[in-house]
Amino acid sequence: MTKPKARSIRLPLAECLILSCSACAFIDGPTPSARTFRNIRPRVCSSLHADNSNGRIVIADDVASPAPDRNVQEMQHWAFQRCGIQTSDGLDLMGSETDTASSTGIDYSIITNTDLPAGSPVVRVPAEIILSSNKAGQEFGMILSDGEQQLANAGLAHQVPLFRLFVKILVEYEKGTQSPYYPWLESLPRRFNNGSSMSYACFDTLPPYAAWLSSNERTTYKNFHRVLLTIGRDMISKKTKASKMIVLWAYNIATTRSTEMNGEHLIAPLVDYFNHGGDPEAEISFDQDGSCMVYAIKDVSAGSPLRISYGDPRDPSPLFARYGFLDKTAPASFCKLMDLHKEMEELGLSFVDLLFYKDTGDVSAEVYDLLLYDILSKDDDPSLRAKFKDACLAGDAATKASFHQQYFTSTFGKLKAHVNDTLLELEKSKEVAEFWEDAPRRSRHPRLPVIMAHNDFVRQTFERVKANLDQMG
Repeated sequence: MTKPKARSIRLPLAECLILSCSACAFIDGPTPSARTFRNIRPRVCSSLHADNSNGRIVIADDVASPAPDRNVQEMQHWAFQRCGIQTSDGLDLMGSETDTASSTGIDYSIITNTDLPAGSPVVRVPAEIILSSNKAGQEFGMILSDGEQQLANAGLAHQVPLFRLFVKILVEYEKGTQSPYYPWLESLPRRFNNGSSMSYACFDTLPPYAAWLSSNERTTYKNFHRVLLTIGRDMISKKTKASKMIVLWAYNIATTRSTEMNGEHLIAPLVDYFNHGGDPEAEISFDQDGSCMVYAIKDVSAGSPLRISYGDPRDPSPLFARYGFLDKTAPASFCKLMDLHKEMEELGLSFVDLLFYKDTGDVSAEVYDLLLYDILSKDDDPSLRAKFKDACLAGDAATKASFHQQYFTSTFGKLKAHVNDTLLELEKSKEVAEFWEDAPRRSRHPRLPVIMAHNDFVRQTFERVKANLDQMG
């Protein structure tokens, strides 16, 4: 595989381009104390122009073509001069450009060029410009009621807030340059590597857990698209609804750039540029007025990135499926006992409880509990399984230890067989991925590099566990 070429570019937040967009309806928000934030004064440069006749952002329909450029500099001017977003001194956007056979794109992150003590305010975004599912629900009212009911009937009532935000993004896309959010929309990525963007060929290259997570993401997107088609044409045009690329793009923006807070999904422009960190330097909160505040949660030295947490950092697969990146700093991987999902629920376990650790090859105690619980289901005395379950739920370590000592040989053998079988499956997945990589139409599989990196992470983890088990006997 050809390694991506990389280079870095810096876009100082104090050096933004001027926006030429008379339709922007936002006004500067209230200004806090100058000791807390600064008001950035950008230099005047060139203005924004539309890339197509209707003024909408360009979204490539062909994955083989280069991804359209992201106009991040115009977004910065819009954020500071039109929307009243404020930042601490020394904040910069750093762009890392990667070139692959299929696309060119830049991933942006936020860094600080000054020392930040813990508790320092980093960014403030006024409530007025934050996109939220609650405000979208109020804006669209009964127009979405039938669609929301369809989602509820399908068991997706919990996805209604995300659906509202998804529709809001499409509505603003339809407005083109007339949308007050146009500069922000044009700065966003056009292409994603996450589960909703994957094909069935991608799923075939993944281990079962990651494939299941990714497939769930794609199913949610398809449900959103299906419901979208039932919404009145006056709200979103038939042409936009029919475009899978545009609808998928809007879904991915809503999914990957929003923060969930008490069941509400919110996107605070500029704050959505914070990358994920397993050991984050910053944290998002919302004040009583609804403004978004980002604070440093530890001392951060100059030149360091400022990252937030996107989710549980222990296992990279959920973040990979939702966001499309691999967190190489994650310490562990789910043990891949997908066939024991029902038993997991009965023991009150979640996927992040059942871990294999990458560097040490250690196995979490819950994995042994789950395997033994399954073994006891075949025992002639059902009361033993019930007793062991009660001990697990009650945290009765002594009773659990007694069971494990008695059944260790069976549990150990089952674990070892599972690890060996999983490594064989990973080898098959690797062969499938290499086939697609070498195929003449490989340019139509831009997600392969991150998929193969994810699989390598899992494989290395299982190999480390296997080495430990082999030493044990």
